[in-house]
Amino acid sequence: MTERPHLVVIGAGPAGLAATVAAAARGVRVTLIDSASEAGGQFYRQPAAGLRARRPQALHHQWRTWERLRDTLAGQMEAGSVRHLTDHHVWLVERQSDHFTVHALLGPEQEDPAVVHADAVVLATGGYERVLPFPGWTLPGVVTAGGAQAMLKGALAVSGRTAVVAGTGPLLLPVATGLAAAGVKVAALVESADPTDLVRRTRALVAQPGKAGEGARYAARLLRHRVRTLVHHTVIEAHGTERLTAVTVAALDGAGRVRTGTERRIPCDTLAVGHGMLPHTDLAETLGCHLDGPNVHVDDEQRTGIPGLWAAGETTGIGGSALALAEGHIAGCSAAARLNGVEPDPAGWAAAAKSRTGLREFFAALDTVYAPPAHWAEQITDDTVVCRCEEVTGGAIRAAVGDLGAGDLRTVKLLTRAGMGWCQGRVCGPAVAGLVGCADTPGRRPFARPVPLGVLARAGETEAE
Repeated sequence: MTERPHLVVIGAGPAGLAATVAAAARGVRVTLIDSASEAGGQFYRQPAAGLRARRPQALHHQWRTWERLRDTLAGQMEAGSVRHLTDHHVWLVERQSDHFTVHALLGPEQEDPAVVHADAVVLATGGYERVLPFPGWTLPGVVTAGGAQAMLKGALAVSGRTAVVAGTGPLLLPVATGLAAAGVKVAALVESADPTDLVRRTRALVAQPGKAGEGARYAARLLRHRVRTLVHHTVIEAHGTERLTAVTVAALDGAGRVRTGTERRIPCDTLAVGHGMLPHTDLAETLGCHLDGPNVHVDDEQRTGIPGLWAAGETTGIGGSALALAEGHIAGCSAAARLNGVEPDPAGWAAAAKSRTGLREFFAALDTVYAPPAHWAEQITDDTVVCRCEEVTGGAIRAAVGDLGAGDLRTVKLLTRAGMGWCQGRVCGPAVAGLVGCADTPGRRPFARPVPLGVLARAGETEAE
């Protein structure tokens, strides 16, 4: 008896879950690999069972979609169609002539290796937050917007009693309303863009009435919790010694520069700040995938240019859970068909493809509205830490450019060590590029995460199957 083809899906967020259930339903063995201990990713992050949350759905929307995915996945796992490997941190995917080898590190210590072989792979590795530095951003009490949301969803915890939510992008809305609903006084929502600019994108809005309604509901919640909203404003400094005690915000002019004389100080013990999202592309880059800007390039079937490799969700472009679900479904259907030796029938995912088209257009419009202020780098003082891993300041980076002639990220990295720490420039890269005035083009890394030398020495010895 011929064994069924084997598909590995990396990432158990919306895209990975959709790809898994779609492929498994079409006769393919699927191994779902994720670094978390539970499926769901950041979007469907659940409180730990020990917390005994009575209404976890209160922290989410699209809860019924999650329940359907969760229950379908559980049924497929019980039937033996899907194997879910948790706490597996993938650091490399190798492509051989007729199969792929996925290398991972196990558990929170990430010291023990595991290897999985597959006929094909779907990359659903999601995205991560873009954080642009400013004076005081390293103070305790300053967290990313997504970090504040993760604490609330996963631990039912908040980092303080009075918060300011700041930056730019749609994520600020659920973070501000979530904190307010949890009893935190949200002193201000500080948005550097002007959301009313979306009105000019009538075609994208009309095509997605649900998104417009979602935004209106968030606005109503902000009013109900009496959250002051400051548009065309930005945080220019966080204050405190042992911990955050206040932030200074200021208005922006039409060019994205701070308007002198508009500064105001807001007392708070928490600042949740974020400037949009960036896709995780490390694994795709090591495999040689083509990128469209920061995103992995895919065709209408979500195939990359590498035979046997699909990609879906935020890694192909930031677009939220609904878009990730549509792309994941298409990737799973396409991969299953091709692994089974039949030509994929696009009619089988027509609804998902239609949703994908409209959502991509909508989020392209969002990208033009919710961009960081054009001159944000001017707020970085010479003593502001830009690379936290290596404690490299804005002054050191400016000296590398002005005194030593550095003009690209690689040269600045060699001269200052900015980007040589644990995150390998994922966090500080955009900030360094902004100071240098060059494109944020990450170098091609051999591995997606730091790997112990002992694991490299034993690579291939321990297999998960």
